[in-house]
Amino acid sequence: MKFKTLIAGACAALLSATAFAGPFILAGTDADDHGSVSGTNQAGWLFMQKSIEAIAGSVTNTKKQVVILGSTSTAAAAANSAFSLSTIAGTWTLQTIGTADFANFFGGTGTVNINTAGILLMDSGSNNVGGGVDGSNYVAYATGIDSFLGAGGGLFSQANGYQWLSALLPNVLVTGESNTGITLTTAGSTNFPGLTSAAFNAGPYHNRFNNFGAIPVLGTSNATGQAIIIGGATGSITNPGTVPEPGSLLLVGVGLLGLLSAYRKKQNKAL
Repeated sequence: MKFKTLIAGACAALLSATAFAGPFILAGTDADDHGSVSGTNQAGWLFMQKSIEAIAGSVTNTKKQVVILGSTSTAAAAANSAFSLSTIAGTWTLQTIGTADFANFFGGTGTVNINTAGILLMDSGSNNVGGGVDGSNYVAYATGIDSFLGAGGGLFSQANGYQWLSALLPNVLVTGESNTGITLTTAGSTNFPGLTSAAFNAGPYHNRFNNFGAIPVLGTSNATGQAIIIGGATGSITNPGTVPEPGSLLLVGVGLLGLLSAYRKKQNKAL
């Protein structure tokens, strides 16, 4: 009886765990400042579009709303174009939250808030693109962003200085650097299919990452070999990759159900 209860409980826990796994891409690029649209998104704006599509495919919190965090001017135009020409535009909605509304948004109040969002978009910061938001504006909400990812939400961020990332991981080093040329790693190609090096090499990158713990490296500098794009398809920033893909969990659950079935047959024969 104990064996039966243990197996059933394990199956239920594993299958319910598929509700968690937040995909995120943290890029040192300013693709929003090096793109355009002419029927289709070009260069950096195409990189943003492909990133949104890739992240959306791994969001598990069931919310189909993309939220632009504070961007105006060129930064907002890039984010809007990246979303509107993406494959999710027909089934997801897009909202923009001004910096003055950050407290209410992250506090969970108002019609549009972090509890209604599926993907958060951060631009490349005021030093890199017109209408950009400096990364220091997110520091007060860093823990909330991490919890959002841990609950299955997604995030795409660019070179805004990443002060909020350092608030979550004090040992992380985000260094300013201006070089051109990034190559996707195997993890980058696997976790985020559809991303291509050509799109984010349209302009220079401006941030590189060091001491970021277990977060996978998705893209490295051709000039220095340093990590320029990091992220993952599961987990949160402070606990990356801790939740198996839903398919893997399902396979484990099926295996446990098989053990339970075999146990029942054995018990029936003994009667």
